[in-house]
Amino acid sequence: MFQKLQNKWKVSFLQVILILCVFTIGGSLTGIIADIIMPLFNVENKIIWIILYIILMTLIWPLMVIIISIPFGQFHFFKNYLIRIYNRIRGHK
Repeated sequence: MFQKLQNKWKVSFLQVILILCVFTIGGSLTGIIADIIMPLFNVENKIIWIILYIILMTLIWPLMVIIISIPFGQFHFFKNYLIRIYNRIRGHK
């Protein structure tokens, strides 16, 4: 699995470990922050709450992985990763 990621991302084994740590910590922090912010909206309808939560998570996650990538020395990788995701969403290759 690690070898496939190394080849796909064109990074060293250590970078794969650091990148996976950033994904893990960034995702966890996204959930924690969204759980802190959600009560501020005071939404009682469960469906609206779920939709709002998904939107909030989608907006917070890129910021969290960029912030966490800096101390792990993986800012360049995640900057390019997020640009690729943005371009795919917009329909560019």
